Amino acid sequence: MAETAAALRTVAHNVRAARTRAGLSLDELGRRAQVSKGALVALERAQGNPNLATLVRLADTLGISVSALMQGPSEGRVRVVAAESVTPLWTGARGGEARLMLTTSGPAPVEIWRWRLEPGEEYPSHPHQAGVTETISVTAGRMTLIVDGTEHPVEAGQTATFDGDLSHTYRGSGSGTCHLIMTVHLPSGPNPAA
Repeated sequence: MAETAAALRTVAHNVRAARTRAGLSLDELGRRAQVSKGALVALERAQGNPNLATLVRLADTLGISVSALMQGPSEGRVRVVAAESVTPLWTGARGGEARLMLTTSGPAPVEIWRWRLEPGEEYPSHPHQAGVTETISVTAGRMTLIVDGTEHPVEAGQTATFDGDLSHTYRGSGSGTCHLIMTVHLPSGPNPAA
């Protein structure tokens, strides 16, 4: 419980700081990110429980990574992150989960995610800002990647890449659990005014 409260305080601080840097009011950020002003006020006060879709929309609108909203100050030149130490940002009804392991630094950051999808379980993702590219490498099991309405089977040992600004869904398929590593390649620079 204390870890959750500390994580929420970090998110609150980082959202407020990024919004201030971008020169956006709560109303304007809410309009651009399609998040209610009430939810933003609660979030900046370290209250509420933002879901993954909300965090993605805020990060895209602010032109930063999801992990930039969640991480505290850098701890050094080398960072090693254990999956068990990262709270899932999404949990599925059948036990699947998504964990944002870390984000690289630099002008065009890359988010590294670990996903687990059970058969038939799916996560529909909101389209990201223009210039975002996603890469999915299945390490065990099978999945169906649905991009702009077209299904693409991806099996263990295969990697798929696509433009993240299209509607997309990840679905576990086959008879066993699907494990995958997803990278989200973010464009450099802030998102232009919408």
